[in-house]
Amino acid sequence: MTDRVGQIVRAAAGRDKGGLFFVVGTDGEERLLLCDGKRRKLARPKAKKPRHVEALPEFDHPAARKLRQGEALSDKELRGALAAFRDQLEV
Repeated sequence: MTDRVGQIVRAAAGRDKGGLFFVVGTDGEERLLLCDGKRRKLARPKAKKPRHVEALPEFDHPAARKLRQGEALSDKELRGALAAFRDQLEV
């Protein structure tokens, strides 16, 4: 699995189908750890198999850069970045 930390994905299966999440890490080689800052916070990320998410276009945002560099991040920053991404998709 390639390093997907900092990438935005859409859940393609499960209860949260259609939701947008940041990949914040991996659980070994078989699952991605996902957070949206609201229902799934950084303290308790959602584990999902890669085949159950859809990769979305690259998004350059300070929160994504922090994740890629391993810097501390807040749930509020995650929510703001996902809101900015949604706004970009609607335009």
